[in-house]
Amino acid sequence: MIDQIIALSASKREEIFRVYNDLHAIPELAMQEYKTSAYLAEYLIKNGFEVMSGIAGTGLTASLQGVEPGPVLSIRADMDALNHIIDGKKVAMHSCGHDAHSTMGLFTGILAKELDIVKRGTLKLIFQPSEEQETTSGARAMAKAGVLDDVDMCVGIHLRPIEEAKLGEAISALRHGALTIIVASIHGETSHSGRPHMGKNPIDAMAAIINAINAIWIDPTIPTSAKLIAINAGDARTTSIPELGQLAVDLRANTNEAMSLLINKVKNAILTGASTVGCRAEITVVPGLPAAVYDDSMIQIASQSIVEILGDKGLLGERTTTGSEDFHEFTKAKPSLKTTYLGLGCDLVPGLHNPEMTFNKDAMLNGINILVNMAHKILG
Repeated sequence: MIDQIIALSASKREEIFRVYNDLHAIPELAMQEYKTSAYLAEYLIKNGFEVMSGIAGTGLTASLQGVEPGPVLSIRADMDALNHIIDGKKVAMHSCGHDAHSTMGLFTGILAKELDIVKRGTLKLIFQPSEEQETTSGARAMAKAGVLDDVDMCVGIHLRPIEEAKLGEAISALRHGALTIIVASIHGETSHSGRPHMGKNPIDAMAAIINAINAIWIDPTIPTSAKLIAINAGDARTTSIPELGQLAVDLRANTNEAMSLLINKVKNAILTGASTVGCRAEITVVPGLPAAVYDDSMIQIASQSIVEILGDKGLLGERTTTGSEDFHEFTKAKPSLKTTYLGLGCDLVPGLHNPEMTFNKDAMLNGINILVNMAHKILG
């Protein structure tokens, strides 16, 4: 079957590139993926799939069902583009490879159908909106809409920068960290700058808060960070102590348990720091993203599939990244879900989220072959 998978994807190389180019030409921001969703739905229908669209806005699914009972394996692909400022203008652009992910998801289904891969259970393709905006997470929204109700296993895939994986290499489990943003308003009391004793300065409070946050320690064996990403108070053109200060803190942790501990410590630092000068803190925890929680058997299947497609030298195994991914909202919503998330080497430079990002498009064939092979192992 390996030879058949590789031969079929190679025969469709120009079609795969054409679909990628079509998607690349219609970049759309989070929750605005109307053209992208319509294009994918039309292509799936043309290839004999029944499609459910309009899920959580622009999301869609398509399924291949076997004749025997078995598990439901889903392949998830994100669709949204990023916003960049080019020559002073806002421009939507696929600088994170979601057009490639959607292309790979689409042709995983097409190859699985043509090769009659699915003998038992179901292969379910999930095309998801809004991966780039954690506050409008498409994974969270699609899970809430019931997309995972019948799903037992789920696989995600993402292009990787060249320093993480080169063309012909793949990661069987890319472990993302958790992300949380904490926003705080620090309420003081205004007064004349010449009479500071009559006021309560939120800037002094924020200085104490910053020092307290920088003094936070978590288990050093677990990568974590908490750093100020925004701060604002007062006006340099006045001679008054401001009554309000605002700050935002970016929190990262490579386990969900460490993130919970970090959130509590940062909140305590804000409350305590504000109280040192008699100010009051109002804290908002912005919905973030959970850390990766994978299934060992899925990682093993992914590793075997990578070796069979790319050879022993192509398997990079498990790797940790400082980035976050809303894919993990799926396991948060359904803890019994068995997942892994692949990192695909593609000689990507200069980096993700860079408007100059380019990669070797032949890598998409490797990604499709690996995903189809995984489907064959689970559902064949």
